[in-house]
Amino acid sequence: MTDSNKLAEDRTDWAEDRTIMANERTFAGWMRTGMASVALAVGLRAVFGAFEPTWAAKAIATVFIVLAVYIFWAAQEAACKTLARLNDNEAHAQPRNRMRILSVAFAAGAVAVGAILWAL
Repeated sequence: MTDSNKLAEDRTDWAEDRTIMANERTFAGWMRTGMASVALAVGLRAVFGAFEPTWAAKAIATVFIVLAVYIFWAAQEAACKTLARLNDNEAHAQPRNRMRILSVAFAAGAVAVGAILWAL
């Protein structure tokens, strides 16, 4: 293999590693967005605590909980699909199962928060 071929191969490997790291940052960003949606639901409960009818405020908060669960699911699905197409070279990607476990845990937490909001 010539030096120029080796350099081209190295550049391709580095680009793939950068894409893996960008994918992980994007996943983390979507997880933060989902948590912001949960925080918004809790904030609505705090702001509209004395709102009548209470079911209306709870229903609006539930929309944000459902949105958070969807965001968590969509984030892991997109991140895992991207990782499946890439090969890590020097950057060691997070395992896809870890992303799935985190998403499920965050979604379960969001559902629990929604249940608590309805119980209040």
